[in-house]
Amino acid sequence: MKTASRLRSLILLASAALMSGCNQLTVLRPSGYIAEQEKDLVLLATYLMLIVIIPVIFLTLFFAWRYREKNVNATYDPTFTHSNKLEVVLWSIPIIIILILAYITYVTSHSLDPFRPLEKIDENRPVAAGVEPLEVQVVAMDWKWLFIYPKEGIALVNEMAAPVDRPIRFKMTATSVMNTFYIPALAGMIYVMPGMESQLNAVINKPGDYMGLSGNYSGAGFSGMKFNFKGLEQKDYDAWVEKVRSSGGAQLTRADYLQLAKPSANEKVREYASVDPGLYERVRLRCVEADRMCSDMIMAIDAQGGLGRLGVDGVVTEAINEPAHRGEIQVFRSYVSEALCAPAVRTTDLQASSPIPLSVPTSVQ
Repeated sequence: MKTASRLRSLILLASAALMSGCNQLTVLRPSGYIAEQEKDLVLLATYLMLIVIIPVIFLTLFFAWRYREKNVNATYDPTFTHSNKLEVVLWSIPIIIILILAYITYVTSHSLDPFRPLEKIDENRPVAAGVEPLEVQVVAMDWKWLFIYPKEGIALVNEMAAPVDRPIRFKMTATSVMNTFYIPALAGMIYVMPGMESQLNAVINKPGDYMGLSGNYSGAGFSGMKFNFKGLEQKDYDAWVEKVRSSGGAQLTRADYLQLAKPSANEKVREYASVDPGLYERVRLRCVEADRMCSDMIMAIDAQGGLGRLGVDGVVTEAINEPAHRGEIQVFRSYVSEALCAPAVRTTDLQASSPIPLSVPTSVQ
C-alpha cells in the first residue's frame, strides 16, 4: 500500500510539473491574425488525426484485455482471414481524412503564403484603403538580430516594435549561415539565408511584449539568439520611434556594420539613430565591404559571358579570423573586386576580355 501511495504521489507531482509549463504555449495563445489562423490549422489537423489515433489506442488496449489468457469466455476463431466490412471501415476513414487534409493544405498554402500581402487584419476587419504596411528589414547575424526601419531611418539590435492592427512587411536575409525568424505570437517560422531574401507579411493585434528567436541551430551562441518584439498602440509606437531617434545613438554606417557582424553572443539591445541608405541591400547582395562587387553584378557579368582573364585577375583573397571550437582559426576567402566595374575598366579591358559585348550591370550604388 505504501508503494502504491508513493507511486500515486509521484505521478501527481510529475503531472503538476508538466502542467506548469502550459502557460508558455504561445503557439496556442497567439496575438496576431496569421498566428491565429495557424493555430486553428494545427488544432484542426490534430483533431482529424485523433479520429484514427484514439480508436487505434483504445482497440489495442481492449483486445489485449479481452483476449487475455485467463478470459475463457472470449470467442477465438483461428480460421478468420478476411472481412469486407472491416476492410471498408479501416480504409475509408483514413482516406477521407487524408483528402480533407490535402484540401486544407492546398488552400492554406496560398492563403497563408508569407509573401502574400495581407487583406485582413483580423477575421472581421479588412485592411483599410490607403494603409501602407510597416516595412522592417531583418538581418540574422552571429548571434544576434539587426532590425532596420528604412522609412523611419533607425535601426536596433535585438529589439523591434510595431503598431497594433497595422500590416507589417518583413524583408529578411542573413550574414553567414541559415537561420529562422520566429515570433510565435505573430506568425510562423521563416527561414533566412545569406545572399537571399525571404519575406513575411503579418499583423499584431494585441499590445504586449513578445519573444522572438531563431529556431535553427547556427553555432555556439545560438541559445542566446533571442530578441524583444513590442506590440504598441500607434501613439506609443510613434513615441518609441522618436525615442530611438533622439537617444544619441550612433549612425549605423557600413564600417559600423562590419564590426557589428563579427560573431558575439548574448548581445544587449543597441539603438542607432540613423542608418546608411542602402545598407540592407548591400548586406543582401554581400557587398558591404569596400572594394567588393555585389552579387547581382557578378551574375549579370556571368550571364553575358564572363570576364575572361580579367575576371581571374580581379579576384581578391583576404585572411580573416573565424571562431572555432577553441579560440580562433585563420581562414581565407575570396571575392570579386568592385574595381572591375570602374568606368575605365568597363570601356576598355572589360569589353576587350569578354567573349561578348557587356552592358552595364545594375546594382546598389
